[in-house]
Amino acid sequence: MSDHKGFTLWMTGLSGSGKSTITEVLIDEFESRDIPLEVLDGDVVRENLSKGLGFSKEDRDTNIGRIAFVADLLSRNGVPVITAAISPYTETRDSARKLHEGKGEFVEVFVATSLEDCEERDTKGLYAKARAGEIKGFTGIDDPYEEPENPEIRVETNDRSPEDSAKEILDYLESKSLIPKA
Repeated sequence: MSDHKGFTLWMTGLSGSGKSTITEVLIDEFESRDIPLEVLDGDVVRENLSKGLGFSKEDRDTNIGRIAFVADLLSRNGVPVITAAISPYTETRDSARKLHEGKGEFVEVFVATSLEDCEERDTKGLYAKARAGEIKGFTGIDDPYEEPENPEIRVETNDRSPEDSAKEILDYLESKSLIPKA
C-alpha cells in the first residue's frame, strides 16, 4: 500500500468544462511531488469498466456507481484518486460521497463552466450534434445537469487557466493536509 493519505477528488461538470484538462495539470503536479495517484476518467472508465452501458439515467447511474466503488476501494487503501466524469445527478454524487463515509476523504470539485463556454470549447462537436438532434439525452441540452449545491471546491474556469484552477484545488488539498505542501 501507500505511505500517502488516500482520498477521492471527485471532479464534476458539463462536457467540455475542463475536468480532464485540469486533471492533466494535477497529474503533473502530483508526479513532481512524488505522490502516487490514480485517475478514473469518465471516457476511459466507460470504454473499459462500463463497456456496453448507454446513456439512459439508469446506465449513467450504474457507470458513476462503478467509478465511486473503484475510487473508494483505492482511496481507503491509501491511494489518492481523481475522478473526472460528468456525473450529472445529485443523487448519484451523494451516493458516491456516502460510500466513502468513515473510510476516506471525499472532495467534490464542481468545475463551473457555463454551457455557452462548454459549447465553444467542444472539440468533438458533441453539443452541435445534440442541438441538431443527432445525440439524444445529452447532458446540458436535453438531459439535466444538477449543479452541486455545496461542493468542497467550486472552480470557476471562465477567464482562468487550467493551471490557476489546479492551484486552487492543490491549495485546498494542502490546507486539509491531504497532500504535503509544495
